[in-house]
Amino acid sequence: MRRPTLHRPQAALIFILITALIDIMGIGLIIPVLPKLVKQLAGSAVEGARYIGIFSAVYGAMQFVFAPVLGRLSDRYGRRPLLLLSLLGIGLDYILLALAPSLAWLFVGRVLAGIAGSSLTVANAYIADVSAPEDRAKNFGLLGATFGVGFILGPALGGLLGEYGLRLPFVFAAGLSLLNFLYGLFVLPESLPRELRGARLNRNDLNPFKPLSALSAYPIVGQLAGAFLLLNLAGQVIFSTWVLYTEGVLNWTPGQNGLALATFGLLTAIVQGGLIGWAVRVLGERRAIMFGLVMGVLEMLLLAFSRTSLLMYVSLVAGALGGLAGPALQGLISRQVSESKQGRVQGALTALGSVVGVVGPLIATYVFASFNGGGAAIQFPGAAFLMGALSSALGTLIAWTVLRRIPGTGKPGAVSA
Repeated sequence: MRRPTLHRPQAALIFILITALIDIMGIGLIIPVLPKLVKQLAGSAVEGARYIGIFSAVYGAMQFVFAPVLGRLSDRYGRRPLLLLSLLGIGLDYILLALAPSLAWLFVGRVLAGIAGSSLTVANAYIADVSAPEDRAKNFGLLGATFGVGFILGPALGGLLGEYGLRLPFVFAAGLSLLNFLYGLFVLPESLPRELRGARLNRNDLNPFKPLSALSAYPIVGQLAGAFLLLNLAGQVIFSTWVLYTEGVLNWTPGQNGLALATFGLLTAIVQGGLIGWAVRVLGERRAIMFGLVMGVLEMLLLAFSRTSLLMYVSLVAGALGGLAGPALQGLISRQVSESKQGRVQGALTALGSVVGVVGPLIATYVFASFNGGGAAIQFPGAAFLMGALSSALGTLIAWTVLRRIPGTGKPGAVSA
C-alpha cells in the first residue's frame, strides 16, 4: 500500500479534524453508560463508585506517563504511525469493554485506553506541522471546536443507545474508532518530513515529571498553577461522580444523562466560542476570570444540594459560564512567559492536569462512597460536590490574590503585557 503524502496543508488539517471528531465522539458515547456497567459488575453502587475512582486514576496515570512519550516518538518517527496505533488501540479497547465479563477486564481496558488516548499530543503536533505560524492559534481553535461538537454528539448518542442495551454504545464506539483507523490508514498523510525528525530518544525524553520543572522558573505562573491544580481537582469531582449522583439520587437513565451532558457541551461551546472575548473587553481580564471562577463555585454548590432535574440543569448553566475563566487564565499565564518557553510551560500545565487526573478521581469517589450507602455514618449524596466547591473556592482565592499583583488585568479592554 502506498503511504499518503502531504501536498495540501488545508486538506491535511481537515483530515486531522475529522479524526479528532470521531475520536471524541467515541469517548463521549461511553460516558453515560460506563459507570452503570461498573456498578453492575461490582455488585453495588458504593463498590462501583470505588472502582470508578480506581479506573479513572489508572486512565489518568497512563495518560500522564505516555502523553510525553507519544509526543517524543512522533518527533522521531512521524505523526502518522503514532496516530494510527492510537486509533487502533482505542478501537480494540472499546471491543474489550463491550465484551468485558468482569472488573479485571475493565481494568485492562482502562490501561489500554489511557495509553491510546494520549494521541491528543500527537494531534496537536500534527496541526502545528501543517499550519503557518500566523494560523496556528486559529487552527488550534478549530481543534477545540471540533472536540466541543464531538462532546455534544457523543454523549447524546451514547445515552440514546444505552436505553436499548448497556453495551451497545461500546460496540458503536468501537466501530467509529476502527473506521477512523481505516480512514487514517488510507487517507491521512504524514505531516513531518523525514529531514525534520528528531534524534534518538534518551531517558530524559521519557520522564513524565520533567515538564513540571518549568513552573519553578516563573513565580507568577507557579502561583497560578496552584489555582489551576485546585480548579482541576474540582473538575475531576464532576467527571467522576456526575453519573453516580444522577442515577442514585435522581434516578436518571443513560438517555437523560446523555442529553444533559450534550446540553452542557452545547452551552460550553456557546460560552467559549462567543462570550470570552466580549467578557474580557467589557469586564477586563481580571473580572472576567473572577466571574468565571465564582460561577464554578456556584455550580458545585448547586450540584451538592440538587434534588431535582431543574436544579441540575441550572448547575449546567453556571458551569458553562465558569468556562470563561479557563481560557482567559491560560492566556494570562502564556503572557508571563517568553515565546521560546511557551511549549515547556504549556506542557507543564498539561502534566499538572494529568497528575490531578490520577489523584482526583480516587478522592472524589472515596468521598462519594463514604457518604452514600447503608454503611455511611452520615448520608449526604452531594458530599463530593461540596468538597469540589471547597477546592474551587480555594483556587479562586489564590487566583484573586495573584491577579491583584499583575498590572493591567483589571481594566476593561486591557491586556497585560
